[in-house]
Amino acid sequence: RVLIATPPRSRRRSFNMPPKPDASADAKYLFMKVTGGDPAPPSVLAPKLGPLGMSPKKVGDDIQAATKEWKGIKVMVKITIQNRQAGVDVIPTTAPLILKALGVCRDRKKVKEVVHDGNLTMDQVIDIARTMRASSQAREFSGTVKEVLGTCFSVGCSVNGKHPRDIQGMIDSGDVTVGDA
Repeated sequence: RVLIATPPRSRRRSFNMPPKPDASADAKYLFMKVTGGDPAPPSVLAPKLGPLGMSPKKVGDDIQAATKEWKGIKVMVKITIQNRQAGVDVIPTTAPLILKALGVCRDRKKVKEVVHDGNLTMDQVIDIARTMRASSQAREFSGTVKEVLGTCFSVGCSVNGKHPRDIQGMIDSGDVTVGDA
């Protein structure tokens, strides 16, 4: 008779595999500023997308398709990469929204130094302020409207035929009410 000695159960080692990582929770985000309607250059995308196993040309085409309604305007895009699939979202900021409301569409290769001397209505400014309210630093909606008016001043357009600084002063004095978001 042969007896085989086995170690007690507490001393046995278990060689279980660790759980597989959840691929759906492993999303990567890239933020870029691109000219709307133009394909993003693959030389810019390659260093960012190469380690993730993505094709820069394919993502550039996705960016071009997502920004075609912003033709000629520089916009911020958020590229979400998950399971080797890219999703492109346009993040609206104040200046591109103002330029879109002005109807500015330029070919950046042919037209240089464009002067944005258009005129916006106060309703357009309030609509832009409603869009930007979530990312605004102002406590009240009137502060967000004044932020948009400051961007109108930097872009170079007027609001209701007046200088944006004059309308900011009218909001401060109470002559113009902007309501709530």
